Amino acid sequence: MSIKVHQMPLFVRPIILLASLLCASGAMAGDVREPKGVVELFTSQGCSSCPPADATLGEIVAQGDVVALSYHVDYWNYLGWADTLSSKENTERQYGYAKTMGRSGVYTPQAVINGRDHVKGTDLGAINAKVDGLKQSGKGLVVPVTATMRGDEIEIEIGEGQGEAEVVVAYFSKRQQVEVTKGENSGKSMDYWHSVNDVQSVGMWNGKSMKLTLPGKVMGKSKKDGCAILLQSSGPNGEPAAILGATVLMVGHKKD
Repeated sequence: MSIKVHQMPLFVRPIILLASLLCASGAMAGDVREPKGVVELFTSQGCSSCPPADATLGEIVAQGDVVALSYHVDYWNYLGWADTLSSKENTERQYGYAKTMGRSGVYTPQAVINGRDHVKGTDLGAINAKVDGLKQSGKGLVVPVTATMRGDEIEIEIGEGQGEAEVVVAYFSKRQQVEVTKGENSGKSMDYWHSVNDVQSVGMWNGKSMKLTLPGKVMGKSKKDGCAILLQSSGPNGEPAAILGATVLMVGHKKD
């Protein structure tokens, strides 16, 4: 296979984790007001190495201290199971990161941290260490970003900082359960957290504080339980690069 995959045995997470996720509070369900970093997992239902990483992302969501997103890629679909959450846009985003980081290829499961670095998506300790390390070195979320539902609109506020960046909104579903009937994970029932199904660039930031108001009609519809707002710089050809600020907004968190 031309795509590099880290092979490792599947393992079962403690039952207490599942109970904590199913009974999660608002913050544990993904509503992170002051995150210390952004974790983007690139995964696939057709990848035999990915279920442990999907479980790891569930743990990260439960921690409630980072913006956690899952992007299902489509390049494993040829193995016999078409990932029901995959898209070519998710694959393009991962290849964009590869170019930004000077890599010749991609792999699953891959966790990209703050758009700046990557680690294996199964390694919770390495992910948390990378988030903390980037924050301590000044490469964390240095620009404040907040978002609020006010009536039927999304109000976004971004603070001051250095540089230029796009305001990117990634819409996701909070939790989905999928029965895989073909391919390398045939017969497995798997839980997926914060699976991104739409990404939109909604504005540009030039270092000065700014406010944006977006229609909130897409929130609350099928497969859109929340959104992450990412203040993200770009490479010379528009590739995703360093994330300077971020927040999460879940359906139901409204102000009149």
